[in-house]
Amino acid sequence: MTEPLDLLVLGNAIVDVIARTDDAFLAAQGVTKGAMQLIDEPRAEALFEAMGPATIVSGGSGANTAVGAALLGAKTGFVGKVRNDELGGLFSHDLKATGVDFSVPAAAEGPATARCFVLVTPDGERTMNTYLGACQGLSPDDVDKALVRSARVVYLEGYLWDPPAAKEAFRKASDIAHQAGNAVALTLSDAFCVGRYRDEFLGLIRDGTIDILFANIGELQSLFQTDDAEAAVAALRDERNARGRHLLGLVTRSADGALVVQGGEVRAVEASPVHEVVDTTGAGDLFAAGFLAGHARGLDHVTSARLGTLAAAEVIQHIGARPQADLVGLAKARGLL
Repeated sequence: MTEPLDLLVLGNAIVDVIARTDDAFLAAQGVTKGAMQLIDEPRAEALFEAMGPATIVSGGSGANTAVGAALLGAKTGFVGKVRNDELGGLFSHDLKATGVDFSVPAAAEGPATARCFVLVTPDGERTMNTYLGACQGLSPDDVDKALVRSARVVYLEGYLWDPPAAKEAFRKASDIAHQAGNAVALTLSDAFCVGRYRDEFLGLIRDGTIDILFANIGELQSLFQTDDAEAAVAALRDERNARGRHLLGLVTRSADGALVVQGGEVRAVEASPVHEVVDTTGAGDLFAAGFLAGHARGLDHVTSARLGTLAAAEVIQHIGARPQADLVGLAKARGLL
């Protein structure tokens, strides 16, 4: 019998290659600061050659969320695809070492395990260039019905909307979750991702496929095609699905904290204190982890969002998108757990 989960994440299984750089390097490489762009294998090799010294750690947006939630005491699982190569083994080991259930078989052939080249400028901004590799092999066959049914929340990474087979896996998991009476969450992932699939993402919201939406303010503005942040929040506040129900929305705003949008109301949550911003990679991922871990414990939405801002604040104070401090200890010290 499958053990019940608080959270099951479907996402891209990616190893992060992180290096400090400057704006001149970004310009020389022709990449857009602060964005994520997809690259092919030859470009990945060329970029790696041009980068300075790098730190190699397991990453991937959804996987970061699964790990963060697990470190906050939630029972979590992950569905993603790696190749049976060195980086695939590293990714699998790191995920399981944090207590995340990861049982999707590695691909025996085909593209190598995905990697994301994360370029961090002195202001802490991260620019990502992603070679999806084996990630694109995720298919509906990798979605275990019993595992999905066991999860109180199924969390879907917006980046998965790029590969067609992964998109079908996404839809299959959503259907199974709702048939079991469980919730489905989506993170928009990136403003450029929203630009590619705006109509489809809005369709998922409006047809009731999505119950919970995570977005940063830039992604939300892209979704509703407005330069006005307040207008974007108002549009989310007023959204109703085909059954006339409001969506639960969590909107991050960097140093301005986050917003909880539900039932036609908007509540602000302050950002947690930060000594120094080192690397913003994973901030949104860890916010989602904190919120969902709080949700799993039965905390109210505002308290869960505060747990999210705490987790996000921890991860941006060091290189890498996985927590290094005792999140439970930090949360207890703040009176959140």
